[in-house]
Amino acid sequence: MRILFVSGTGTEIGKTVVTSAVAAAAVAAGRSVAVLKPAQTGVGPDEPGDAAEVVRLAGPSVTARELARYPEPLAPDTAARRSGLPTLSPAAVAEAAQELAASHDLVLVEGAGGLLVRFDEEGHTLADAARLLGAPVLVVAPAALGTLNSATLTAEALRARGLGSPGLVIGSWPASPDLASRCNLADLPEVSGLPLLGAVPQGSGALTPAGFRAAAPGWLAPPLYGDWSAEAFSAAWPA
Repeated sequence: MRILFVSGTGTEIGKTVVTSAVAAAAVAAGRSVAVLKPAQTGVGPDEPGDAAEVVRLAGPSVTARELARYPEPLAPDTAARRSGLPTLSPAAVAEAAQELAASHDLVLVEGAGGLLVRFDEEGHTLADAARLLGAPVLVVAPAALGTLNSATLTAEALRARGLGSPGLVIGSWPASPDLASRCNLADLPEVSGLPLLGAVPQGSGALTPAGFRAAAPGWLAPPLYGDWSAEAFSAAWPA
């Protein structure tokens, strides 16, 4: 799993924090890591973007690269069109990921919003870039009511495009989960067909970088360089 794409079932569900956690856990496991943000939207020219946030949380050894930046918080294609800036092709994303993979053990490619958000005028998406590389896509989902439908749709979209996925990570696990969240620990893998590979606690991005790095392996299962157990976690939060 030299190149791993990270996509959410929607926006504002903890995708960047999950990417940071995977990066931190991989670094702790002795891997060299790069993070690629193909299209950063809603951030000014001199403001830190998602890739910079991954470096802040996961550590300065992580290489960060951003390919395009658009000022308005919109889908990349829409943001590019409104700003008069060029769009980003799947081939450009794939080429950048391959370049980083030549010198890193793991390259994390963080998408914008959900899997099928448009990147260019032709309607290409993050999934098209992943297909060019034959790379797997990690799915980040929320915990609460409504997540079963969006996670299942994302999983079906991956399978329809011949893309693999190591599994799902809950991007923001609440301190006091409601009944729906607790039930979703069992229901998410059942309905999506993807294993549950982690749960990042709500508010983890506000931890100190040192605290974040120390805790990250405990939020993620072994395929993501951690020691988290879905069985033990579910037992701790019975429905």
